[in-house]
Amino acid sequence: MNAKHTIATRIAQLRAAIEQHDYNYYALDAPTVPDSEYDRLFNELRELEQQHPELISADSPTQRVSGQPLAAFKQVQHTVPMLSLGNAFAEEQVLEFAQRAQQALGTEQDADDLFAPELSLEYCCEPKLDGLAVSITYENGMLVRAATRGDGQTGEDITANVRTIRNVPLKLQGTDWPELLEVRGEVYMPKAGFAELNQRMLATGQKPFANPRNAAAGSLRQLDSKVTASRPLEFCCYGTSTEGLAAQHSSTLQRLRQWGIMISPELKVVKDIQGCLAYYADIGARRMQLPYDIDGVVFKINALEQQRELGFRAREPRWALAYKYAAQEEITELLDVEFQVGRTGAITPVARLKPVHVGGVMVANATLHNMDEVARLGVMVGDSVIVRRAGDVIPQITQVVLERRPDNARAIATPTQCPVCGSRVERTQLVRRSKGREVISEGAVWRCMGRLSCQAQLQQALLHFVSRRAMDIDGLGEKIIEQLVTRELVRSPADLYRLTYEQVVELDGFADLSARNLISAIAKSKQPRLARLIFALGIPDVGEETAKVLARALGSLARVQQAYAQTLVWLPEIGAEVAHEIASFFADQHNQSVLRQFTELQVQASDEGQPAVEFQACTTFAGFIEQFNISGIARTNAQRLAEHFQTVEALFAADWLTLNTIERLPKKAAQAVQDFIQQAGQRELALRLEQQLLDFGMHWSCQREQVQAAALAGQTWVLTGTLEELTRSQAKTRLEQLGAKVAGSVSAKTSCVVAGSSAGSKLSRAHELAIPVLTEAEFLTQLAELEQ
Repeated sequence: MNAKHTIATRIAQLRAAIEQHDYNYYALDAPTVPDSEYDRLFNELRELEQQHPELISADSPTQRVSGQPLAAFKQVQHTVPMLSLGNAFAEEQVLEFAQRAQQALGTEQDADDLFAPELSLEYCCEPKLDGLAVSITYENGMLVRAATRGDGQTGEDITANVRTIRNVPLKLQGTDWPELLEVRGEVYMPKAGFAELNQRMLATGQKPFANPRNAAAGSLRQLDSKVTASRPLEFCCYGTSTEGLAAQHSSTLQRLRQWGIMISPELKVVKDIQGCLAYYADIGARRMQLPYDIDGVVFKINALEQQRELGFRAREPRWALAYKYAAQEEITELLDVEFQVGRTGAITPVARLKPVHVGGVMVANATLHNMDEVARLGVMVGDSVIVRRAGDVIPQITQVVLERRPDNARAIATPTQCPVCGSRVERTQLVRRSKGREVISEGAVWRCMGRLSCQAQLQQALLHFVSRRAMDIDGLGEKIIEQLVTRELVRSPADLYRLTYEQVVELDGFADLSARNLISAIAKSKQPRLARLIFALGIPDVGEETAKVLARALGSLARVQQAYAQTLVWLPEIGAEVAHEIASFFADQHNQSVLRQFTELQVQASDEGQPAVEFQACTTFAGFIEQFNISGIARTNAQRLAEHFQTVEALFAADWLTLNTIERLPKKAAQAVQDFIQQAGQRELALRLEQQLLDFGMHWSCQREQVQAAALAGQTWVLTGTLEELTRSQAKTRLEQLGAKVAGSVSAKTSCVVAGSSAGSKLSRAHELAIPVLTEAEFLTQLAELEQ
């Protein structure tokens, strides 16, 4: 055996020994050698690799730090979105969470069956670490990529930095791991490491971090991984997006632990929601003694099949909940109250406080929400107030210490003029419509009426318009938009598309290349998806999910503009108030002007078309009648009227005699209908509304013809694995346009499964139930045939 072969063998032995010691220390929390022995092995390996650089491999424990600092982080698209968790702050909310899950899963005990066995759900519990969520991907057991959570859809590539974290394995233990494994968890900084880091920062004249979470986030987002390597970071895994590893969440985590990935040592499986509450109390009692910061505990339903059945809301799973601990509180002085102006003109009072540490963070400002909250608290400038961090995050004033009120305390007055533009300030009104009446009450919000002539509103509106989830115009940050507004180059979102290179290059911070890049980014944003364009407009109360509903249901911006509030309420998750906000937004002359300018500037959605099949024929004649809030005409009586008259014209042609012949329709209700149809303009209004339902394909008469015409009407499809040619969203949209429902789990009701690469348990379940399975190529072929 030659010398080089002997050295290569020794290097392999050292790497294996160090990897095993890392596994014992981090994953098992059971070190088998003292630190001095570990250091001796590590130093020997490093010296051998320095002498024989040709033998260095990427997975060597010595290769955790990359060479050159990065210029910027690359964007990473998450294959499966990284969602946030729903929060609970009271025991009642936890019990409601459990009850909702039991109802959805059909596991509630029958109260009439005294002999039925007690039913419960098993939960997996662990502390909620106060750090930064990350995703780490392994291919064939090797770490290949790590990314921040970002906005849940897109994160930043932090692979070089995550490689420096000592308890993150560069190579997985064992041999039975899948070819592709994505684990998710929290990068955090232990309390002891945080204290040591701050001592070093102070010793070198640097500003210390406010808390361990900020320190972890700042360390993980360093462009130079050598800086990250010098920080005491750790990683704890809380899950994986890879399917098929086990039947329970807890078993999945234990399997990840066997591969060298650290999981929480406080992980515990309990049999019911009472066990969750006991776990919360136990961890809470030991919270200050834990070696890391937590802000709550997380409960997850343990059975993965039940998780799949429960599915997700817009931004959070229905099978998990974070139960937060009560925030810490401190007393400080309210120095002043300033008023900020938001995107919609809402005037928000902000408390300026004498700085105080609350839960390890220096707090100098706190929200007062609105003037009703100021009145409720009875707070005055100069008061001593109790400040807490709600959910350990948002500072807020909870109470006034009246016995400390000084003689010179000053009342907080609502501004009559906008603090930014000087326009008048008005209180909003709430209009509640019920049983044919309108009840007008004062709203909690005061609003600047200057609209986009107010620089604060204009700047916030523009920041929203260009944001990643809206028009996604890269390079237009807060400072740039402030310059554009101050120099009066932009007075509305439409003006962004009139900017010239000559105007941009004159702005502070711009040179030739950056100016050309910005003009190019603006031009590229001219044809967004319809949902993005609707969201970008900044319609009050219209978030991303509502924008998606409007885009799918109506298919074009023109239809959204034309839609009456009474039409919009038929769409899912759009109530009367939101419908009123949408209709009012498009009725505004200034907004109409901006939309006309968009058309002139060729800013238009790239995916406009017909309304989606799922929303066709979504009305009923009975519901249409009930919508008019006629006294005495609720669901049952509306159904009687609908069955008798069958058309709007016949209803409005009815006389008193006809109405009194309708079986089981009370005389008072009949009289109310008679009074309604005799009111001036009601018939014309009803016919206008009905015509719009017909135009949009939502009318009850469209049901039989259009739904039956859809190629996949009544079918339920499931997408699993990674698709190469289409995104999940694109595939789902095309299926829905053909009338199919796209579900998140496979059941006996599933019509077909589309299996991409790395398909897991859903594919296995489909085979068990003998459900048809298509490859992506077969799926695309079938789509092409059905869409002809």
